[in-house]
Amino acid sequence: FSAGFCSALKLTVPPHTVHGIEGQPLQLTVDYNFNATASEIQIIWLFERPQSNPKYLLGSVNQTVVPDLEYQHKFTLIPPSASLTINPLHLSDEGNYIVKVNIRGNGTTAASQKIQVAVDVPVTKPVVHTEPSSGVVELVGNITLQCTVEKGTRVVYQWMKNGKPLHASPNYTFS
Repeated sequence: FSAGFCSALKLTVPPHTVHGIEGQPLQLTVDYNFNATASEIQIIWLFERPQSNPKYLLGSVNQTVVPDLEYQHKFTLIPPSASLTINPLHLSDEGNYIVKVNIRGNGTTAASQKIQVAVDVPVTKPVVHTEPSSGVVELVGNITLQCTVEKGTRVVYQWMKNGKPLHASPNYTFS
């Protein structure tokens, strides 16, 4: 966790990119603590994509949550927790989420942190095509196997034979 310090307020967020799965809920866990008496606790969440201005998602003062009406059914905040739930997660939700906490007691103390979110699409079942389609070749012939997936992010292909990885050789070429 990385922490932002501002006077007596400590705000802790995940220090690395948070990965979520498209169509699933994602919780952005945020902890804060302070060593003063608070008369008001305000939590604000913003969202930004590269080269765009941050958008207000929702905020709270003490236990009262005020959502942006455009997003009121997508984001959940249950004060006094500052953690945000995104449900469901879409590809368009990828970007930076900014949380700001203000504590009012003897003066106002504030801290903010940024959380980067990446959205992953599950990889669909692979399909293998053979050329020639019969899959039968003579001793000197070649066969081409082509593997494709319909959907998925961060796809990695690996050919196996009898459960063991195949490597390039005079008998196998990969492209």
